[in-house]
Amino acid sequence: MSLLRTFTLLLLLLGSTKTFAADPQCEGRFVNPITDICWECIFPISIGSVAVSTGTVPDTANPGSPIQFCPMGILYRVGLAIGYWEPMALTDVTRSPYCMVNLGGFNLNVGNVGSGTAGQSDKPAAGAFYHVHWYKYPLTYWLNIITSAGCLQGGDMDIGYLSELDPMWNDSSLGLIISPEAMLFNNVIAQGACAADAIASAVYKPIDALFWCAGSQGSMYPFSGWVSNEFSALQSSVLVSERMAFKLHRQGMIMNSIGADTAVCFEYPSPIIPKERWRYQMVNMYPDVVQCHPFGQTVMRWEAGHNPPNGRKNFGYLIWRKRNCVFL
Repeated sequence: MSLLRTFTLLLLLLGSTKTFAADPQCEGRFVNPITDICWECIFPISIGSVAVSTGTVPDTANPGSPIQFCPMGILYRVGLAIGYWEPMALTDVTRSPYCMVNLGGFNLNVGNVGSGTAGQSDKPAAGAFYHVHWYKYPLTYWLNIITSAGCLQGGDMDIGYLSELDPMWNDSSLGLIISPEAMLFNNVIAQGACAADAIASAVYKPIDALFWCAGSQGSMYPFSGWVSNEFSALQSSVLVSERMAFKLHRQGMIMNSIGADTAVCFEYPSPIIPKERWRYQMVNMYPDVVQCHPFGQTVMRWEAGHNPPNGRKNFGYLIWRKRNCVFL
């Protein structure tokens, strides 16, 4: 469903012509698909196990053989195993309900939904709550960078998920319905192990085995917009974006490719997020076009100039995913 159709459907459901509303907490800007993108983040590009173009961020495992024979029923298709990093989604992170940060900063008037909170600037406690929107953003398809249909996400830009419509997003207890294992990691020992993930993501890439950790950002659980002990709104915005990626993996809405011989032929459901296969890049409010970052990496390396104290705490990120596929 296209973005225009989505807005039309919302209008019909509401039965009102007053679709947009102003909120002083809401701000944003349109993402320029050319000038706001860190194009270096598409690298490394590999053929088989050989990197044909290197990048500044570590790569993941790739198939050993450049030629792959993929089963198709009783037959096989032959193709070239390639790997690259694909910009595939945008996230809004905002305190203002239905604030479309990456679409220019307007509010959809969709009823009475509570505003989020942020850090110690809003209340004595350090906790916070943010709404997150996930957009489908098939940039490589639009620009015809990759032409094989099996090697890219196609379609139009569309709203994939609105946390305001999900009762689990603002109720951590309800979130246990899809993540009951979170109870196993609600202890000092499990959370203490996240220090190793924080160090690994800061110097190289995150540790997939510590799937409950979001590196320096904190814990992947619960799958909600609540963040305890917030002292940096920017750090919290990265954390809830990573949680949303995990949540969509768990719900079967995002598939995973595998960089191994034969397995590279298909995509698979992955209820546990493969963290090392994800990166993020800020595009709102202050685009960072020179670098992207592995999930879990500390924001202290790049937040200067991107987190002004007088901001309204609206953020937008371009989400990159490693794609391994067989090019025909």
